[in-house]
Amino acid sequence: MSEHKYEKFTEKEEAVVEGIDISGIWNRMYEPRELTEYDLTYMDKVTETPGAESMGWCYQCAQCIGVCPVDHVGSYGPRKLFRKLQTGTNLFESDDLWLCTTCMNCLRVCPKEVDMMKIMPAVREQVVLEGTLPGELQEMLQNVSEYGNPMGESPRKRVRWTKDLEQPPRDLSKEDGSESVEVLWYVSDYYAYHGRGQDAARALTRVFNRLEVDFGILGTLEKCDGDSQRLVGETGLFEELAQHNDEQFQKYKHGTLVVTDPHAFNAFKNHYPKVTGNEYRVVHYTQYLSNRLKELKPLLVKPYEKKLTFHDPCYLGRHNGEYQAPRDLVVAIPGAEFMEMYRCREQSYCCGGGGGGMWLDGVSADHTRERLSENRVREAVEIGAEVLVVCCPYEVSRFEDAVKSTDNEGKLEVRDIAEILDYCMDAVSYTHLTLPTILLV
Repeated sequence: MSEHKYEKFTEKEEAVVEGIDISGIWNRMYEPRELTEYDLTYMDKVTETPGAESMGWCYQCAQCIGVCPVDHVGSYGPRKLFRKLQTGTNLFESDDLWLCTTCMNCLRVCPKEVDMMKIMPAVREQVVLEGTLPGELQEMLQNVSEYGNPMGESPRKRVRWTKDLEQPPRDLSKEDGSESVEVLWYVSDYYAYHGRGQDAARALTRVFNRLEVDFGILGTLEKCDGDSQRLVGETGLFEELAQHNDEQFQKYKHGTLVVTDPHAFNAFKNHYPKVTGNEYRVVHYTQYLSNRLKELKPLLVKPYEKKLTFHDPCYLGRHNGEYQAPRDLVVAIPGAEFMEMYRCREQSYCCGGGGGGMWLDGVSADHTRERLSENRVREAVEIGAEVLVVCCPYEVSRFEDAVKSTDNEGKLEVRDIAEILDYCMDAVSYTHLTLPTILLV
């Protein structure tokens, strides 16, 4: 992370203009910072990389810098990367390669369509092939390759979260595929393995059951969707995962493929078809439930009298244009007061987990003042929200950690929409959904 250094200047020790003393620093004039010498070695190497050609299209208007979430906590953005490449920075060996979360906010405002969602995976792929990627990513990729999930957990543990449920979902991995199911629910890694994700998975199961949804899960046959692995440059692993999951989707006949992870939604909708040749009738769970609001609303009998705000996941919102479905669900929560954060919908901030960021906190910590999730939590607290509502498996753990690290415990809770809907159905006792009474001075 580099900043401009104003080292060359001219200055008069004594100067008076129209009776005003502007001696010393008050008349200092900095010399122009125009570059006259360029080293385009690595700029050319980037733009010659298939998929990364648009890096050379930048004309340095800097529209991207103001909306880049990483620049809000450090110094980053496509325009700054372009300038570094002009002056000889080797992006293939720089930490700058790994700071981008592929949130897509820069592309939203770029008049030249410099596409970091293509540039970063393309350049990262070359680094992955050379084996020089950060250790945090190496461990994650190894886990996914060996175990089918980034945590390195046994596939047999993928369904452990269902054990205490009165009505667990159908485990299709124990069936031969001869009987179809209305909804094939792709649970995702963090819902299956992470403690707080499991809370949301159980909650969504109860919501589906109350709606009398005919649904099933892939159980031990489910593997990581691979979208984050694709974005960090592991194209080969992504293709393996796509082929494996597609085989399960084809074997177990279903009407709708429902996902809990916006990254899985993005992968199945936009990238799997390029690998498998198959299209999928895929929806995010908030879309599925919002389409059944008429049936859902009468079931929400228990009020949830909190001030709620909602965080738009980058891969549900900007990447795939869905902003309304989760809001329809939040607004339907009885007794709740909904308030938007300053940065919302198309302009929403990023949690920092996308583009491999979920496993790169160590790298980003060396180049940022605070984590993106901490910046977002501060915003939620500032507007007076009591609950930060999310609908992405990455976000509960990231934001709950940020609540603690920003000393906002007791002021802000983080809840998946599914958890709140389940609570309002009075399907289970949620003592942890009640905020303590606090006095704000």
